This record gives sequence, structure tokens and C-alpha cells, in this order.
Amino acid sequence: MLQGFVTDKEYSEQVLLTKLFLKGKDQQVIENLVGKMDEASQSLNFESAARYRDRIAALRKVQEQQWVSGNQAELDVFGFAYKQGTACIQAMFIRDSKLLGAKSYFPKIPNVLDEEEIFQGFLLQFYLAGNKSIPKQVVIPLALSDTDAIAATLSEKAGYKVSLFQGVREEKRRYLELANKNAQNSLDSQHTQKQSVLARYLDLENTLDRDTPIQRMECFDISHTSGEQTVASCVVFNREGPLTQDYRRYNIEGITGGDDYAAMAQVLARRYKYTQQDEDKIPDIVFIDGGKGQLAQAENHFANWPFAKMPLLIGVAKGTSRKAGLEKLILAGSYETIPMNPDQPGLHLIQHIRDESHRFAIAGHRNRRQKVKTTSSLEQIPGVGAKRRQSLLKYMGGLSGLKRASMADIEKVPGISAELAETIYDHLHA
Repeated sequence: MLQGFVTDKEYSEQVLLTKLFLKGKDQQVIENLVGKMDEASQSLNFESAARYRDRIAALRKVQEQQWVSGNQAELDVFGFAYKQGTACIQAMFIRDSKLLGAKSYFPKIPNVLDEEEIFQGFLLQFYLAGNKSIPKQVVIPLALSDTDAIAATLSEKAGYKVSLFQGVREEKRRYLELANKNAQNSLDSQHTQKQSVLARYLDLENTLDRDTPIQRMECFDISHTSGEQTVASCVVFNREGPLTQDYRRYNIEGITGGDDYAAMAQVLARRYKYTQQDEDKIPDIVFIDGGKGQLAQAENHFANWPFAKMPLLIGVAKGTSRKAGLEKLILAGSYETIPMNPDQPGLHLIQHIRDESHRFAIAGHRNRRQKVKTTSSLEQIPGVGAKRRQSLLKYMGGLSGLKRASMADIEKVPGISAELAETIYDHLHA
């Protein structure tokens, strides 16, 4: 059961993750939810964090009930697939005759390595580089020349004998076939996605008549409610798609509420404080979500740009009907419109990065707005400082949970006396 009110976004995420779980990607789903729970908790959105926590608990309970059809008590099975310089390794983890999870790995590999070297390097790093438990039996998809030495190394690390199996039969063979099939499916899926992204880049390069490939693009958007809690986003794409580790959010301060031009000027000034050593991070294209006014802020910022490499500045203005495919792409300087058909792959790439910047900005704004709303409601209560506010929200699962709590429930929160619990209760129910 879900706890409390679920947003449209959370509902869509739930549907997508449920599909992934039913496909056997249970560990991926749980890791995704753990990340979202931590993010919600850090943003003081405890009600959302509580919903993620309950979903994680429910999925882990289902996971524990997924019995493997066999008698293998402790076994790891690895599948392998290789295509056009990319390898995928699928791992299946079986403990007490239960399939605890499965995960696909895409190791970065030098071109000089063959398939045996790729898998052997991955296997050693997988078990020796961290604190992963090593099972007594490991099924491997390739014949390795140093099998005995690898087994001895793993046995020494584990503290008991570890056996490697290759050319397996019956039960282990079925697991290996499944792991190999999943590895191939994951590799094919990633390859298809890369081909689609590459086609979009090539079309955009052709439209812009570029002589050199586009390696990096950045897009900015502004989000606020009636000028309050303004947040700017910057998302980054490379030739493989979204580069999420380079995404950034900026809380905008010191401007007139609702002045999107000033907000854009501030985020650009804060983003592009490059020195000589940062030249490799200068994007080829900077997209500004907005029309000529927003684009002019980017032009002003880059007017005295000190580096030889100058980003191409493009404004992405919504059409009069605000429908996808009818955007106006405005080129800085001349303010000419870049002609693109609604079905062009290059336009789909621009829509993707624009939508990502919009989503990322809105998420940041909502988190900031919720934090201000939650904090301000409790700041007015005498005797409730920052530490007690944090304890109350965490213990009660957010502000709505605190409002539903009785005086006796509030008194159970660490650091809250009976007298203070009565004060808090009376304030919330005045």
C-alpha cells in the first residue's frame, strides 16, 4: 500500500519500476528507490521518503519469496555478451535456493583486450575491490586460462574454498543460459539506444552545418511559483545522452521575484566561471529554454568570453500552442529561426534536453518550496529549534504525519517533553 498522497510523477515512476521488477530487474528497482528515498530525505520531504521506504520494504519481501527452481544453496552465475567494442556481464545471485537479485554491468574496456581478459578482469575486480560476499560456487561463461589461480585467490579472500564452474550441466547450465540471454538482451538494448542517440546527433549536426561533431551540450531552465523559491537547472548531454553526474541546480537569490531574465543572468554567471584548465568542459552548444529575452542574457554573458572555444547559443521558445514539435529555435546574434521539421531526429534531441532541464528545475523548485513550507510551519513554535524540527519530521514521517499525531505520540519523539508536546499540538491545531 502506498502511504499518503502520491504525485503524478511518483505514480508514473511506480508503473515503470513495477514493469522493471516483473522483468527480473528487482535489484535495479530497489537501488533506484533507495536513491530516491535518500534524495527525498535530504530535501526534508519526509512524506515522500516514507512512501519510498514502504515500497522498498514491500519489494524486498516479494524478493525474499522468489524461490529458485533448484537446489543450489549458494551460487553466483555470470553471463557474458560482447558486441562492437562493448561488453555486458549479467550477474545472478542465489542464496538459500532464492534468487536474491540480478544486475547487468557494462565495464569500460580498452580495445586491446579480448573477451577472456575482459571477463577475468571484471571477475577479480567484482569480488576483490569491495566487500561483496563470495559464494562457494561461481558459474562463469568463458573458459579462463588461470581458473585455478583465480579460484585460489577468491578462496583466500573468502576464508573458505571457492569453486569456479565452466562447461556446466543440468541445473547450473539452465542458470548460465538465462544469464547469457539476459546479458545479450541488455547489450542489444543499450546498443539500440546508442544508435538512436547517435542518429539524432548526426541530424542536428547536419541541420546546423557543423564541421566538427557535437561532444557536449548544456541546457538551462528557470522554475518558480509567483517568483518565490526560484531554482535554475543546468543539464548536460554528451554523445551517449544525459550526463546526469554533471547536472546542477542553483538556488537563485537577490533578484526581484519573477524576473526570469535576472535569474538566467545569475545562473550563467555562476555556471561559467571557467579557468584555463576547464576548457575541455566548455559545451559546443548552450540551449536556453525561452525566447529572445532569455537568449539575450546568454549573449551578454558570453560577450567577453575569454576562451577560443565559443559555445553556439540557441533559444528554445515554445510555440503559440505550446505543443511539442512546434518550438521555435532561435540562433543568437542574428535571431534567425532554425528550420526543423517536427519529425526530425535532431529536433527530438533538442526536445529531450529541454524537457530534462524543465523536469530537473521543477523538481528542485518543489523540493525547495516544500522545505520552506515545512520549516516555516514549525519555526513559529516556541522551544522548537532546528534539531527538534528535524527530529519531529523524521519521527512522524513529515508535516502531515505530525499534524495527525496525538499529544502522546508527539511526546514519544526524542527530546520532546510532555509540556512541549502540548505546545506543539496546540499550535498545529489552533
